[in-house]
Amino acid sequence: MKKNSFESFFLRNWYGKSRWTLLLLPINIIFILLASFRRWCLIQFEQRTPTIPLIVVGNISVGGTGKTPLIIALVKKLQAEGFAPAVISRGYGSLAKEYPYTITNQSTAVEAGDEPFSIFQQTQCPVVIGANRFDSISSARNQHVDLVLSDDGLQDYRLGRHLEIAVIDGQRWFGNGWRLPVGPLRESVSRLSGVDMLVVNSPSEHSLKNAPIVNFHSMQIKPCYWVKIKTNEVLSLDAFPHSDVHAVAGIGNPQRFYQTLKQLELDFIEHDFPDHHDYRVEDFYFAGEKPVVMTEKDAAKCQSFAKQNWYYLAVEAQLDDVFWQEFMQKVKSIRVQKYTGKILHNNLIP
Repeated sequence: MKKNSFESFFLRNWYGKSRWTLLLLPINIIFILLASFRRWCLIQFEQRTPTIPLIVVGNISVGGTGKTPLIIALVKKLQAEGFAPAVISRGYGSLAKEYPYTITNQSTAVEAGDEPFSIFQQTQCPVVIGANRFDSISSARNQHVDLVLSDDGLQDYRLGRHLEIAVIDGQRWFGNGWRLPVGPLRESVSRLSGVDMLVVNSPSEHSLKNAPIVNFHSMQIKPCYWVKIKTNEVLSLDAFPHSDVHAVAGIGNPQRFYQTLKQLELDFIEHDFPDHHDYRVEDFYFAGEKPVVMTEKDAAKCQSFAKQNWYYLAVEAQLDDVFWQEFMQKVKSIRVQKYTGKILHNNLIP
């Protein structure tokens, strides 16, 4: 059974072959004019750059691109290099009692939001959520950190940043290539020429030959092991005891998860849910006694009612040495720069 939403309806059309969205061109023109004027005003009159190094990891398109696995990989690399990073996030769908909210070991995915909760669980670095990113940064600084990563925020032009990393879906790329609401783009593709690093998530060999951009780093999402949701028991990929399962995905691009399951040679029935769906036990009436598999992000909201044969697939982002050398060189160069209170990239393209 498909669980559709207003957003997922448009995503299917933006990334498919539909042409009816061209009827929204008048709104598209208004959106572009307003967005351009807003950005200019924010940069000129409201932008502030924090004195603590700030790395923004974002995208220009609607729908999942793979930011969360990349942020987790960046945090772990920085920790290994002796840095003390923190992560800030808006915490979409979170229900904390107050903001900014710092995630702790006593927090739940409902309070924290599924993606920030997953980042905290895998890195144990300070993760602060809230709509006001300046307040979140201030809260993070109180926890003895020396660098902050922003989960999303590429279009938050109030927030000056020292390094920008844009993540692109290497399977869907830019959909039909139009900006909202005709297409999935928040900003034009030319915006990418103003970021410091481009990461393309899981591009196929065919798409690499016809890539619409150049000078990017490829990232692959590697499945690592299975985890039993109810008990946190870890099983190797080879030791997974099932081959016929229900597959649940409440993420921006469910097909990416399903393709991974195919690579693992599982037979499964697909069950799509809206991104950031707040799961309830009744959502799984279809399962019966059959095993259920899902992403770690989904599992964070299912642990309280998961059955013994429900699992999530643990994954990690893999990037080559060239990326890590460039990334660490840029991070270390931030430390010796004198902060001027202005954004360090003034070459942003409309």
